[in-house]
Amino acid sequence: MSRYKTLAAAALVAMIAAGVARAEGTDPVIAKVGDQEIRQSELDLAITSLDPQLQRMPDEQKRAAALSAVIDVKLLLKDAEKEGLQNDEAFKQRVAFLTERELHNAFFKKHVVDAVTSEEVKARYDKEVAAIPPQEEVKARHILVKTEDEAKDVIKELDAGKNFAVLAKAKSTDPNKEEGGDLGYFTKGRMVPEFETAAFALEKGAYTKTPVKTQFGFHVILIEDKRPQAPPTLEQVEPQVRQLVMRDKYLELLNSAKESTAVEISDPALKKAYDEAGKPQETK
Repeated sequence: MSRYKTLAAAALVAMIAAGVARAEGTDPVIAKVGDQEIRQSELDLAITSLDPQLQRMPDEQKRAAALSAVIDVKLLLKDAEKEGLQNDEAFKQRVAFLTERELHNAFFKKHVVDAVTSEEVKARYDKEVAAIPPQEEVKARHILVKTEDEAKDVIKELDAGKNFAVLAKAKSTDPNKEEGGDLGYFTKGRMVPEFETAAFALEKGAYTKTPVKTQFGFHVILIEDKRPQAPPTLEQVEPQVRQLVMRDKYLELLNSAKESTAVEISDPALKKAYDEAGKPQETK
């Protein structure tokens, strides 16, 4: 499956899952327009259909915007029916398309969203964790000064037995000086190259014996700990892993359907683009 098709399927999974995951229970009437009732379920649908910019509004404003849109529809609905717009061929085509799409979504909910088990999510999590290349992380402190001579003086004081955190509070120009220069744990790729190279070359408990120059000034670095980076817990990434399981289920359904149903595209250029998008990714 191509990267394009995979990402498109994942996006579709997220979109449909959001549309079908509605709370079960009562469906109260929240407004009336003449003799037409507006129920909570209709408002929920209207909220999911709001423009992406409106989706960023606070919840109460979104509800108000969605309700306004539904009321507008109800106000003009009878007039549209009186004019016979429901009999227009273009309208019928759109209704047919929307009906097919909603049937697709209902099938998706039944066989993908509702079919995912906690065991499948755990198994996929274990698979993803096993595929993560092991990474080392270090816990470091640093003292940042403006000149090389200042950094050398700091190293002399450390050699004389001075406490690193105390020196950082007294001499560092970095904003984290009040924390004793504590940088916490980090992996490769998080710091500027010169700093990273020096930090990962040190053993646990050691500090740099020569100043480390970067674009920020001169550093003295202490490594307090080294350890393999722990993977995220299942609880931390469960929503993302569930999306992967749903994506795979959806693609399996599509591939099975394509095996039993011919797909013909009459436009040569469009067919070529469709076939290109469906090609498997090359593994590196």
